[in-house]
Amino acid sequence: MSTITRILNRYKNRRTYNKKEFVDKIVRVIFMMSTILSASFIIIIIIFISLKGLTPFVTSNSGIGSVNIISFLTGNVWLTGTAFQSSLYSIGFIIVNTLFIAFLSLLISMPVGVLTALFIAKIASRRISEFLRIVVELLASIPSIVYGLFGSGVILIFVYNLAEAFGIQSRGGNSVLATVLVLALMTLPTITAISEVSIRSVNKDIEQGSLALGATRTQTNFKVILMSAKSGIFASAILGIGRALGEATAVSLVAGNSKSGPSLGVFDITSTLTSTMLEGLKETTGIDYDIRFSVGLVLMVVILLTNLILNYIKKKVGSIDVK
Repeated sequence: MSTITRILNRYKNRRTYNKKEFVDKIVRVIFMMSTILSASFIIIIIIFISLKGLTPFVTSNSGIGSVNIISFLTGNVWLTGTAFQSSLYSIGFIIVNTLFIAFLSLLISMPVGVLTALFIAKIASRRISEFLRIVVELLASIPSIVYGLFGSGVILIFVYNLAEAFGIQSRGGNSVLATVLVLALMTLPTITAISEVSIRSVNKDIEQGSLALGATRTQTNFKVILMSAKSGIFASAILGIGRALGEATAVSLVAGNSKSGPSLGVFDITSTLTSTMLEGLKETTGIDYDIRFSVGLVLMVVILLTNLILNYIKKKVGSIDVK
């Protein structure tokens, strides 16, 4: 009887194992299909943008002539003529403007966001911390057009009055400074939220050990906790600058859309790759439409290179030991 029981138990266990193995295979297939679906969207977008973006460089553009890729990438004037000409499309100065504005906005939002995250995670009381966390989440969920309207209604007036106080002529406040402030405001919630998570994930033993060795709370916060969370904080900067590089609507409302440059003065009007793309999408065919996809292709390359550089720096920063 015991032999029969053992055989039945073995059969039951094998059946249970086979059932679990079958479920695991189904789940793996579902995950793989989801991954392939996500990757396929990215590939389709890249292929579409590339095909449309390369068209102005390899065709005659209805007799206008093909766009010279070297002049396109290095020139400092964008379409100032009265008629469409292939030689008038140049985005060298726009690339400089885009990187300049993105990194300036990061210089403002990064310290403010990290300090806010430190206050929420380690200094504020529980009630205040929960309230501020809700505020940060609300800021992160606000559409970009709302930030743009706030920028055009409030920040432009502030910049205009500031320029007037310094005796500088400003075009209604549209400027590099206004664009930087809007982008800093938009990237602040992202940096704050991710930095807070990173700070909260620091091992309590490290914090308690620092305090036990005689360090003050302030010294522990800045020299131990922030240094221990530096990898996550740097990741928030990468995501923040990614949003700054890719923002279009809000930037278009406050930048001024300059046609030449680069614009390195804080009160000068400016333009970015995204605002240039958005400005010309009123067309449906022709070189003035296709060239916007060329700008988008350059934007993707700029974002990719920026992320690769920042991730390399992140690895170097993460490898530095806390002293």
